[in-house]
Amino acid sequence: MTAKRREFWTAMAFVSPWIIGFLIFMVYPLSASIYYSFCDYSVLRSPIWIGFQNYTDLVRDNLFWTSLENTFIFAMLALPLGTFVCLSLAMLLNMKVRFMSVYRTIFFLPSLVPTVAMAVLWLWILNGDLGVLNQALRPILSVVSIVLTHLLGPILGPIRLKPPNWLSDPGWTKPALVLLSVWSGGNTMVIYLAGLQDVPRQLYEAADLDGAGWWARTLHVTLPMLSPVILFNVIMGIIGSLQVFTLPYIMFGSGGAPANSTYFYVMYLFDNAFIYHKMGLACAMGWIMFVIIMVLTLASLRASRRHVHYSGG
Repeated sequence: MTAKRREFWTAMAFVSPWIIGFLIFMVYPLSASIYYSFCDYSVLRSPIWIGFQNYTDLVRDNLFWTSLENTFIFAMLALPLGTFVCLSLAMLLNMKVRFMSVYRTIFFLPSLVPTVAMAVLWLWILNGDLGVLNQALRPILSVVSIVLTHLLGPILGPIRLKPPNWLSDPGWTKPALVLLSVWSGGNTMVIYLAGLQDVPRQLYEAADLDGAGWWARTLHVTLPMLSPVILFNVIMGIIGSLQVFTLPYIMFGSGGAPANSTYFYVMYLFDNAFIYHKMGLACAMGWIMFVIIMVLTLASLRASRRHVHYSGG
């Protein structure tokens, strides 16, 4: 055996554990899920080939469309708001003021709270009658009601604003979950902060020499230089928000109460797989979500060509 061949087999011996693990835990499950998505399969019995029946059943399933609609509404609310809040916080935390490390720690801490503990904590905060948030909102809304009644009372009559019932009103459950997702966005904020600290100082100095103010420097220096980081976080946000599961499952249960308003796509997939034992249907849902995420990711990358600046070229 030549030295080159011996070196090849030695390398293969070292990487073989990873290759075996990749084949067992990635390639086989992915391949099997494609096959099962075309089968009537309940795990306890052998799969029976039924063609596209699972996909056609999903198209006719109202709950499938409800869960998909809930997921898209949540993503369209959480992604822009989370991007704006995390980027704004990162820009504030990038300023040179005293005790900045303390401020950064305070804003990052919520992302370290375990998901179950966070769900229980916010169930108390968002309680409609005794929650801290509504207790704080009541005096503010009372003042606003008095002002609005004074201004619009002759036309609309007495106006009495009340804090929302976050957990039992179907119109407010998704905004409540959006609030939680923004509150725990410390990881995204840290990525933005790291990106801001990589922006070359000489670009700001050149902008200052040209007489640029804060807004001009932000618009023409900070955001263009940060655009690759923004694109990365947006794509990660798309993937994460379309797969929201743990918090609504803990806070609102498997049915997505009230009135299925928090019944998200992955919750319905989980129920089909492990409660109704419709593993073939769940596999079909998984591949539909894969295609949706892939299309949105490619669309984001294509739309970013004119707006993302890479300093290397």
